[in-house]
Amino acid sequence: MRLLHTSDWHLGRNFHGASLLEEQAAALARIVELAREAEVDAVVIAGDLYDRAIPPAEAVLLFNDTLAHLRQDGAAVVAIAGNHDSHVRVSIYDPLLAALGVTIRGDVRRADQPVLVQPRRGGAPVAIYPLPYLEPAVDGPWLARGPEGDNAAPTRLRHEDVTRLALGRIHRDRQGRPDHHAVLVAHTFVAGGQTSESERELTLGNVDRVSVEAFAGFDYVALGHLHGSQQLDGPRVAYSGTPLPYSFSEQHHTKSVRIVELDANGNASVERVPLGVGRKLCTIEGCLEELCRAPQYADAVEARVRVVLTDEVLPLQAMARLHARFPHVAELRHRPPEVLRSTASSRNQQVRQASSPLALAAAFFADQQGREAHPAEAQLLREALEAVDRGGER
Repeated sequence: MRLLHTSDWHLGRNFHGASLLEEQAAALARIVELAREAEVDAVVIAGDLYDRAIPPAEAVLLFNDTLAHLRQDGAAVVAIAGNHDSHVRVSIYDPLLAALGVTIRGDVRRADQPVLVQPRRGGAPVAIYPLPYLEPAVDGPWLARGPEGDNAAPTRLRHEDVTRLALGRIHRDRQGRPDHHAVLVAHTFVAGGQTSESERELTLGNVDRVSVEAFAGFDYVALGHLHGSQQLDGPRVAYSGTPLPYSFSEQHHTKSVRIVELDANGNASVERVPLGVGRKLCTIEGCLEELCRAPQYADAVEARVRVVLTDEVLPLQAMARLHARFPHVAELRHRPPEVLRSTASSRNQQVRQASSPLALAAAFFADQQGREAHPAEAQLLREALEAVDRGGER
């Protein structure tokens, strides 16, 4: 059987206020094209279909159109709800759509009900188990009850615990399907995975991690949640990553999908196919005048840009001037030369020992700017504090 693994579309997401819908549409069109070219039997989407629980109408229309195009080309579609999705909303029509070859599963109580996909090239059906994102406090009590519903639920469950409970139900179903290869689609944080800044934390600390060992027994595990493409147990347990970069921490990612081939013995071979769509991201650093004039930054003009300015003092209207050369500048940071920060500890001591509001303001200014205030700046600070003492009068 051949399947296409993708995840974390985050439809409706913005990038520093800029809509990504047009680029997302291009990415999904490319996914449809790749599914058609590879003649895949199924497309699995491992959660975070949308960027928020109530997505904009345009994002919903794009999702629906994409599913229609995938089905027109003959691929079954199996999708799950991620931690960004509303489990109820995305799967409300699952019972109706399933008859048309589209499964969108958000109900963990149906995790042990697989989608049976018949390979185009012959052979036994493959059982694809859609396991939506699990919330321990919500799903744990139900999962902890045994098949007869009479087991007491533990008071505290980790993601590892609820995942193993759900997988236990799936494995019980698999016992009645000895001739079927099995694929799991899940949205979770597997220990050892590499994170990005754009992922929403599932919990504080490491209690959200699920061990790779929990997924033993499946021929392929299609994961979602982490935004970088990566594998954790050879090609068998893997994240496809997002179709577009959603933060500057992803600027060096190669966004792709995974074309997975299961042979007659259930062994998975994977081809990672770059999507090659969307505006690239880059980070540039230097003084404002240099960035606005130097020819070596010409390649950044069409990119989404994060700028780190190294001017001693943040120039006036810096963002407007950068925007004139880099129309898609998205983020501005100010990092004065490190030599000016060498006395940071002494300035911190000055802040702690400041004996008056003016001294405290002057120490804060020095800490932020990496230098003492000039006489004119010190006078402005003094006048501002005096105005506050007078009740805001000038």
